[in-house]
Amino acid sequence: MLKPGDTAPDIDAIANDGKRFRLAEQSTKLCTVVYFFPKAFTPGCTKETRRFRDNYAEIAIAGATLVGVSTDDQDTQCRFAESLQAPFPMIGDYDKKISTAYGVLWPVIGRPRRVTYIINPLRTIEAVFQHEVQIVKHRDEVLLHVDRMFRARQRT
Repeated sequence: MLKPGDTAPDIDAIANDGKRFRLAEQSTKLCTVVYFFPKAFTPGCTKETRRFRDNYAEIAIAGATLVGVSTDDQDTQCRFAESLQAPFPMIGDYDKKISTAYGVLWPVIGRPRRVTYIINPLRTIEAVFQHEVQIVKHRDEVLLHVDRMFRARQRT
């Protein structure tokens, strides 16, 4: 798993809205929040995505980008995003290239861990949050960290 200070691998993939998401093109944003989740339509992943959806305005107002990634195929990811009315891009990583590059796959079983990265415009990992059970902590810690980055930017 990547750590703060590491360079985030680029993400270049088609999202659920049919648009290409490129991490390298997010350089004008405060940061990019990339959350990995194991499987669409499962209770925990649905809960986590709902929490990010419900707090998306706070993240967007701060100037951050949010994107969800799972190893589901593109069609499943599109149906999942639509069912939850996710206002942010969601990416199906069926070939596990993104998940492998970010080091989020559990050894042996190859399923993604529930990990969230906050990545600055220079593609440096600012923070990493991993909570497999306490899903609420992901959203809470992400919001706190994005708020700190926003306030720091306002002071400069």
